[in-house]
Amino acid sequence: MGKPIGERIAFWAERFIGVPYDMDPLGEYVSKATIVSDERMDCMYLTFRTVELALSHTPEEAIQVALERRFHSKGVLKDGHVINYDDRFEYGEDMIESGKWGKDMTSTVGKMMKIKGSRGKDFVEVLSSDALVQGMKSLKSGDLVFFAKKPEKREIGEIIGHMGIIEVREVEGNQRSKAVFLIHASGTKREGGAVKKVLLREYLFKMPFIGVKITRFQ
Repeated sequence: MGKPIGERIAFWAERFIGVPYDMDPLGEYVSKATIVSDERMDCMYLTFRTVELALSHTPEEAIQVALERRFHSKGVLKDGHVINYDDRFEYGEDMIESGKWGKDMTSTVGKMMKIKGSRGKDFVEVLSSDALVQGMKSLKSGDLVFFAKKPEKREIGEIIGHMGIIEVREVEGNQRSKAVFLIHASGTKREGGAVKKVLLREYLFKMPFIGVKITRFQ
């Protein structure tokens, strides 16, 4: 496809709508030590896989992209299985800082606010949901949105508690108006769920998170 990278990311995210939620605590792809595990998805795997496919032209190339990007260093395959998943990105905030998952665009969308950090960081800067609503026009298809947990809700020191992919579409019959959607693996490890597409504005009004960070591939 000759589309911009953001459009390709949104295209692949659309393909996974309806896929059941992955209830494996580690993620099936980690437990099975595989790169491709598309039968069930959690929010991190959906983000991984969508970007990897968008950056590739063949299934084989997508696996190579995954080995480069899912890990702090690089993934290693042996006999078809990943042997170093302990080197993978376990925290969304580490994905952002690595630069492997797009450029941090958060400060260009709206006014940032500081929240308590963790794992060696005194604080982190995020965008409040109100600021994101006000700056929503600057979002583009394929942007990755990382949702930050309230400090009192963190269980293992994780700052990012959820993530998803933005899709921006013109409103039918009104080319000047655009709708901003979030495609995400919506569910929990206890109750399950599925990959869904929802209006971002509606999700922000009911979400349990304190703010967001945004990255973009260019």
